Amino acid sequence: MPSYELALVLRQLPRNELVSVIKRTAESILDKGGIIRKLENMGSRALPHKVSEHGVVHREGTHFTIAFDTAPTKIADLKEEFGRDIDIIRRYIFKLEEPEQQPCTLHEEMLPPAYRKDVQQLIEAAKKNQKKKYNYNSGLDYYPFQK
Repeated sequence: MPSYELALVLRQLPRNELVSVIKRTAESILDKGGIIRKLENMGSRALPHKVSEHGVVHREGTHFTIAFDTAPTKIADLKEEFGRDIDIIRRYIFKLEEPEQQPCTLHEEMLPPAYRKDVQQLIEAAKKNQKKKYNYNSGLDYYPFQK
């Protein structure tokens, strides 16, 4: 199953109601066959602009992120269900990509700059882009261009 991250902005609520909203959200993910990996509270903050959702204007919100795994066919159902919840102001579901594996290049990085492969490639590219200089062995006894 692919990994997803749900970014939620909830309206300002007392703590016990906030807990019930998070429980509802988590249970809906679990009911759709998902697995919750991580739940993170990002805190309450002022929104960057006024947001009108469900007929109410919001200026502050509580931010949460939930990392979960589920089947891709269930994402549309989750979006629709979260869209009907009046306590959720904004909801975004992002697919998490696997991080690229970077090979260890400590030995190459410890070399002096002139011996590194990436620096040598830069030098070669610079040599290719150099303009040709005047050939002094052209048979002329003077430089035809102004110095």
